[in-house]
Amino acid sequence: MASPSQRPSHRRSLRTRRVLVVSAAAVVAGAGAGFFVMNANAGGTDLYHQTPAAKDGWASSGSGTTGGAKADAAHTFTVSTRAQLVKALGSVSDTAPRIIKVSGTIDANTDDSGKKLTCSDYASGTGYSLSAYLKAFDPATYGRSKLPSGTQEKARSAAQTKQAKNVTFKVPANTTIVGVPGTKAGITGGMLQIQSVDNVIVRNLTFSATEDCFPQWDPTDGDDGNWNSNYDSVTLRGATHVWADHNTFTDAPHFDSANAKYFGREYQIHDGSLDITKGSDLVTVERNQFTNHDKTMLIGSSDTDSTGKLHVSIHHNVWKGIVQRAPLARIGQVHIYNNLYDTATVNGYVLQYSINSRAKAQVVAEDNYWKIPSTQKFSKLLSGDGTGSVAGSGNLVNGTATDLVAAYNSASSKKIKTTVNWTPTLTAGLETSAKNLPTSLATTTGAGVLN
Repeated sequence: MASPSQRPSHRRSLRTRRVLVVSAAAVVAGAGAGFFVMNANAGGTDLYHQTPAAKDGWASSGSGTTGGAKADAAHTFTVSTRAQLVKALGSVSDTAPRIIKVSGTIDANTDDSGKKLTCSDYASGTGYSLSAYLKAFDPATYGRSKLPSGTQEKARSAAQTKQAKNVTFKVPANTTIVGVPGTKAGITGGMLQIQSVDNVIVRNLTFSATEDCFPQWDPTDGDDGNWNSNYDSVTLRGATHVWADHNTFTDAPHFDSANAKYFGREYQIHDGSLDITKGSDLVTVERNQFTNHDKTMLIGSSDTDSTGKLHVSIHHNVWKGIVQRAPLARIGQVHIYNNLYDTATVNGYVLQYSINSRAKAQVVAEDNYWKIPSTQKFSKLLSGDGTGSVAGSGNLVNGTATDLVAAYNSASSKKIKTTVNWTPTLTAGLETSAKNLPTSLATTTGAGVLN
């Protein structure tokens, strides 16, 4: 792909990195090529207080992202249940720095006593039932020209509201949420909502089974209608200075291939993995694993999202078993570098595309590695609406340098532009060759790596 106007310096900051990835050959003579992760406490900094390195993507710009690094003892918590997490988060209006250490897996679908809650529990007392909803809005009788309304739609909305109250965790400003190493830390069935707040860090957590019990039928969505769900595993809405580092995102154990179909359309219970919308800004997403998911990362909620914001850096992540939106970018300046895209079908998740640039997005994608099956077309790795741009160079497909924009444009009437209006400078850790990414990222990404 066409290069930006000038390649920025990639010299590492002298500041201690939160994770030091060193060539094994530099440490053990004759060990061959490879990488290992040094203890995250190297340099005397514990992972609960670590912050992005200098120039580590957009999250480091301006005042930087420190999360709860300045938390006092009264605002440092260790939690292992939903009720404890809710108490530790407190009110979103309380901006005192806080550190929340998550020990083990927290099930969002539990009550305050820890009792497991099901979809039936949320529906109880609302009058909702799926069978009644399907009968009320069958296109054969209800038609396809208007959104559902009336008794059963109100009941569905009421049931969804009950679930949302339980599974949505609202994160205040100046907060760090970190999984305790060695505890299989994570949140299942829940959503971290980072909305209209500044300065948040999320690390070392596995987000799984974020599911909506009550998807809404929209017969006007597309040619055939769609079932639409709520709840991203992590959602940024008007949030600024956010660092998401070393997390794992997955639909497991319920994959989309097990979803039912109603009205001829998939009954989709999953939404996004990590969405960055509604004027969110100054975000770095690094060393995460995104697996077993359809609509994975949305940057910009619509083509009219906030101009002048949506500055996002995405680097050293692994995307495997992903259908689309890795990411879908609108409007903003987005830097995508040193990521590994494994596009083989996993658990029924079949690739549609990796990166989508639309609504005049200014994307620089450089030094990424695509590992694709022999049947995969290069032209299907990108997507766009004819207004977005993708610049950058050094991208490899199965180890071979490939101009992905040229491949896409040769097969599409909606051409992706090859020039952008900015040059990345916040590029700490950028590797100018992608060839080792399949090896190095296998052991340095996702939850459970930090210790």
